[in-house]
Amino acid sequence: MDIDILPTPVTEIVADQPLRVLMLAETCNPSWPSLPLLAYRLARELSTQVELVVATQIRNRPAIEQEGLGRAEVLYFDTENIAAPLTRLGSWLRGGKDIGWTLQVLIDYPSHLAFERAVWQRFKTDLRQGRFDLVHRFTPMTPPIPSYMASKCPIPLVLGPLNGGLPWPRQFTQELKRERESLTYLREAYRLFPYYRATYKRPQTILAAHAHTIKDLPAGSRAKVINFPDTGYDPNLFPMVDRQPGGPMTILFAGRLVPYKQPAVVLQAIAHSPLLQQHRLVVIGDGPERPRLEQIIQDYKLEHCVELLRSVPYADFARVMQQADIFAFPSIRELGGNVILEAMAVGLTCVVVDYGGPGTFIDADRGVKIPMGDVHHLIQAYQRTLEDLVSHPDKVAHLGRAAHDHVLRYYSWQARSRKMLEIYHWTLGRSDTKPDYWQQPALGPQS
Repeated sequence: MDIDILPTPVTEIVADQPLRVLMLAETCNPSWPSLPLLAYRLARELSTQVELVVATQIRNRPAIEQEGLGRAEVLYFDTENIAAPLTRLGSWLRGGKDIGWTLQVLIDYPSHLAFERAVWQRFKTDLRQGRFDLVHRFTPMTPPIPSYMASKCPIPLVLGPLNGGLPWPRQFTQELKRERESLTYLREAYRLFPYYRATYKRPQTILAAHAHTIKDLPAGSRAKVINFPDTGYDPNLFPMVDRQPGGPMTILFAGRLVPYKQPAVVLQAIAHSPLLQQHRLVVIGDGPERPRLEQIIQDYKLEHCVELLRSVPYADFARVMQQADIFAFPSIRELGGNVILEAMAVGLTCVVVDYGGPGTFIDADRGVKIPMGDVHHLIQAYQRTLEDLVSHPDKVAHLGRAAHDHVLRYYSWQARSRKMLEIYHWTLGRSDTKPDYWQQPALGPQS
């Protein structure tokens, strides 16, 4: 049953009164990488600009209470009786935690509904009585997970940023099988899920991270879609450093060692290049591809120029990046890629495959994009590109500086929260101009 949205009358708005926002962030954790950390960082920054209440899952409580969440009020919801068994089931069916993510999304669907139902039961009276100006369903970010709250919410709702809908590249069907992602062929079935129609009909604003995500959304919802990246970084944690020219360069790969990230491409490029073997490659990460990488290093006798490390604590990650010069990241289906932003932030020249998220971060004036192709094409292209870069240190320095300037302007948490505040105002009818993320924010001081 449809519920009419109750708009905020423009005449009742007090200009200097902070917005009252209820944020649904089921996944929000400063100790976990990727999405949980992104949600935590943005919520903490937003808490300085709005009156923020964050609803999150009980499993995030220890980490949030240890670190704090700025000025936000945090309420924890215990749905572990549903979520925990489904997580264990998904891990067992997937054969681990590193592959088969589409299957996990499907299995987790009931736990997301249970969480939002619990939040609705707790806040439905407050929402109906006007305690909040709007609701922001921030996580999960996966488009196939419909929102229970969207079907109930009586006030303006912001959804996203969403990120998904990127087709698997046809050149890598074997990697698809190794990732156990065959369910991607049935992905469209999510449109039959309960609450799907309300999820994309009811929100006033839908944030989508990339063009491939916007294209995947229902056509009728696109007028209220705003391109808004799902990634960000803290300039204080990832500062730019000046690198001294001269001497061998360090090339870095960092990420989960899984088939779609293609870490072996960089190793093979090094293996076939006497020039690159005069420099240094550092590979950081863990995962099922590690034995394969170890075998390549042994077969090509690369021990003198390749260092294969285990995962590095997040607190030490910036320091490791600052000691490198080039970030080589040949992932062939990266929805986002926050690690690329962090590499750009410290001034690394990034070499990425021009597909999905990485292709939106990099341009010719701030890095190198490799056209998509099969694995042999990627190995050859990475070899040529890396040979060119190590032969032109001035070019590396220039591209790294430009990369830093770009991410500082558009991807710092301060810049993102200012733009989010602008979006909130537009959602509430306080601004007639639809926000454009790639223009300077209209609200707040400029960096």
